[in-house]
Amino acid sequence: MAEKTSQVAGKEKKNHWKNLKAEFKKIIWPDRKKVMKQTFAVIASAACLGLLISILDTVIMFGLGFIIK
Repeated sequence: MAEKTSQVAGKEKKNHWKNLKAEFKKIIWPDRKKVMKQTFAVIASAACLGLLISILDTVIMFGLGFIIK
């Protein structure tokens, strides 16, 4: 009984890897130009957001300093 269970588990593992390999073949990878454009967009967005947070932090610190003193 245990042998049949291990054989079924072995077949399921092989089948899983076979299906995984088939799914990876279906992936359409972006070209280099598209990746570069998207990377630049992410870096620019992160820089803008960081600048915005820095400005807001400075304004809030100045405002709190003015109120507390």
